[in-house]
Amino acid sequence: MKAMILAAGRGERMRPLTDTVPKPLLEVGGRPLIVHHLLALRDAGIHDIVINLGHLGDQIPQSLGKGERYGVRITYSDEGEHPLETAGGIRHALPYLEPDPFIVVNGDIWTDYPFSKLTLGDGRLGHIVLVDNPAHHPEGDFGLAGGLITSADEHRWTFSGIGTYHPDLFRKRPAGPLPLAPILREAACAGLLEGEHYTGDWQDIGTPERLAELNRQMARR
Repeated sequence: MKAMILAAGRGERMRPLTDTVPKPLLEVGGRPLIVHHLLALRDAGIHDIVINLGHLGDQIPQSLGKGERYGVRITYSDEGEHPLETAGGIRHALPYLEPDPFIVVNGDIWTDYPFSKLTLGDGRLGHIVLVDNPAHHPEGDFGLAGGLITSADEHRWTFSGIGTYHPDLFRKRPAGPLPLAPILREAACAGLLEGEHYTGDWQDIGTPERLAELNRQMARR
């Protein structure tokens, strides 16, 4: 199985830190956040990894190279100057990810989720990981019933930014900017999106304050 790390975002909420450094290269525990993802994926047996590039994207291959020092093989998907959003970025990188299902991980989260657990059931187009709602997102995103993702008004959990997807979920989408949430809701309504609720360590590192708090936690550990 291959994996994709989403690293092309501007990181507006993380400014001024992201005025000069792309968000995935900000350090957590003394190493770039994206390196934690590379190592976790490697330890799960995933060695072929695609990273999309956007804002200050040239810094990422300069820092990571082709991945040899981390025991992985990195392919870069350059989106240029015009952001493609999450699904648009995945669609753009599809030639590097096909033909089998693949993992996608947001580059701005911290987690101890065991990526080796990710699977995709027969006939499903996606499997996403939900987590407890953080204070800054109390309403959540999706429900979960019998292993399937729902969009109903029952209790909702927050989408973690971790998932496994079949290429068919994106293959027929138009090229260009495309958000992921409507595509996931469409698949959920069709009964084609499965999921799980993860209660381990997960944090959205979206602001300088959250990054600083995570580094304090790492120092205590």
